[in-house]
Amino acid sequence: MKNSLYILAAFLAGILAGRLPFASVLLAHPGTGKYALYLLMLLVGMGIGADPRSLKLVRAQGVRLFLLPLATLAGTFTGVAVLAGLLEEIGLREALAVGAGFGYYSLSSILITQLHSESLGVVALLSNIIREVLTLILAPLMVIVFGKLAPIAAAGATSMDTTLPVISRVSGREFAIIALFHGILLTILVPIMVPAILRLFPGA
Repeated sequence: MKNSLYILAAFLAGILAGRLPFASVLLAHPGTGKYALYLLMLLVGMGIGADPRSLKLVRAQGVRLFLLPLATLAGTFTGVAVLAGLLEEIGLREALAVGAGFGYYSLSSILITQLHSESLGVVALLSNIIREVLTLILAPLMVIVFGKLAPIAAAGATSMDTTLPVISRVSGREFAIIALFHGILLTILVPIMVPAILRLFPGA
């Protein structure tokens, strides 16, 4: 729980820091966020390389590695379908398209804005950001209640980058490669599934 509070505090501190004069200078450089992400990935990679259990776990999983992304797809689409039935403003097609973002808010919101509308693009942006933030905050609790794979599934596509350090810490470094594979596969699916849902079911 303490780690969740640290993450939440860091997030809020970032929001406050973003309003300071130096933030605009720092963020004006287009590579700032990219380099920060590279540093995170470097540190996670070092942690995986230093732990011999990681590769052993991947070899032991075999084809079962694909079951977790499939479970994430099924859980995500089931959840958004239920919500679509409770919300009059968003139909099933729109809800499924938003869910198909799998936490990849930047790409999914752009695709949905181009293929549907700006309003649904904003919904996709906010809902997928919330998915990522909730994973960062609640990951320790998810491990306790649902098991070590739960934060990976909750993170969706972000399990390969922004949420990977947290997953590695709370689930164990041996799960980092599983999280990386999971995130890569879902990231590849986002630009395929979002347009497919919006184009194949135009009247849904």
